[in-house]
Amino acid sequence: MKKFFSWTVIVSLALILASGITYTLHFFIFHDAHHIFIYMLGDIAFLFLDVLLVILFIERILARREKKAILKKLNMVIGTFFSEVGLELLARFSKFVGNCTELGNNLCIQPEWKEKEFANAKDATKNFEYQIDFDVNDLVELRTFLSSKHPFMLRLLENTTLLEHETFTDLMWAISHLTEELEFRGNKIYDLPETDLSHLKNDLRRAFSQLIYVWIAYNQHLKDSYPFLFSLYSRINPMNPDASPIVTS
Repeated sequence: MKKFFSWTVIVSLALILASGITYTLHFFIFHDAHHIFIYMLGDIAFLFLDVLLVILFIERILARREKKAILKKLNMVIGTFFSEVGLELLARFSKFVGNCTELGNNLCIQPEWKEKEFANAKDATKNFEYQIDFDVNDLVELRTFLSSKHPFMLRLLENTTLLEHETFTDLMWAISHLTEELEFRGNKIYDLPETDLSHLKNDLRRAFSQLIYVWIAYNQHLKDSYPFLFSLYSRINPMNPDASPIVTS
């Protein structure tokens, strides 16, 4: 009973009642039912056009604005991720890519980059053949770092708004999976067969390629929305061997 008499039902009934009272007053004052029904039918006919406009245009505009607001919040989360984990992870992952210098040539993000340059960089990360190789000691160091950041990563995954950003969600799962793969091996990590090393290389390749893609997309967002942050991130780009936070020009 409580549910039925919700505020929407009460307001709807009040408005219908007010409309009925108004039409009744109109009839008693002017005694012209013909005039009332002419305008009533005209208003009802236009109502369908109102619904069409709301569904096709206004609703889409509102949905687009809502999506932009959500993406803005998501990019704040992504920024926190890079500050806490991502930048360090880019530098660490780079050690495992034998041809990383070749990849870095396509990812030296510059302040003057426009949409075309960002698109080319994204394509480069997708089409690049990552030659993964590693020393076990570096792998152990990576495991230690990822394990220390695992609680932070889990808190990020608890954020339901991340579902709106499929690429970043995939990156989170790729990194979490790599972390678990390394943790479960324990001390056996020093004596792994080639088949298992090959499996770990695939996990590293997946996580690294997705991390770089998100990094480029995030920098593009910063350039469009927060140029001062983009200026800093382009100067400290881990993929640029000459990167420096010092402004020289």
